[in-house]
Amino acid sequence: MMPQEKAVAAGLNFTKQEPGYLAMVVRTGNLLITSGHVSDLKGKLGADLSVEQGKQAARECAVKVLNSVWNFHGTLDGLRVLKLLGCVNSTLDFDEQHLVINGCSDLLHEIYGKTTDGYHARSALGFAQIPTGSAVEVEAIFEIKSA
Repeated sequence: MMPQEKAVAAGLNFTKQEPGYLAMVVRTGNLLITSGHVSDLKGKLGADLSVEQGKQAARECAVKVLNSVWNFHGTLDGLRVLKLLGCVNSTLDFDEQHLVINGCSDLLHEIYGKTTDGYHARSALGFAQIPTGSAVEVEAIFEIKSA
């Protein structure tokens, strides 16, 4: 099954986006670079949110990233996930940001393959605050395999 079919089979529904203040995706050469996409879930990991809730927020960010990529590129097919930056709204003593961002990586592995086009580099960092108080923000870089 192709990534677009896998996304639909996983229950993801993509919707048209209207252009906003900033581009959600830009292309340079054969790369698609996304803006940061924040979770609807608000709160701070290590205080009022569990790792499991954080993973769900990171998955939600992945869905939003994929929706933006779909809007820009027209399909999820023909892409390779290169890099993720996961930002976790967390307390100073919280040190499981990597487990939270697994929620995003897991979905991309499901759609693009864990050992093939979904195998990506990643950073998972803790932040004192994220815009709008969101629990997680994720940005990504994709390669267009066939331009």
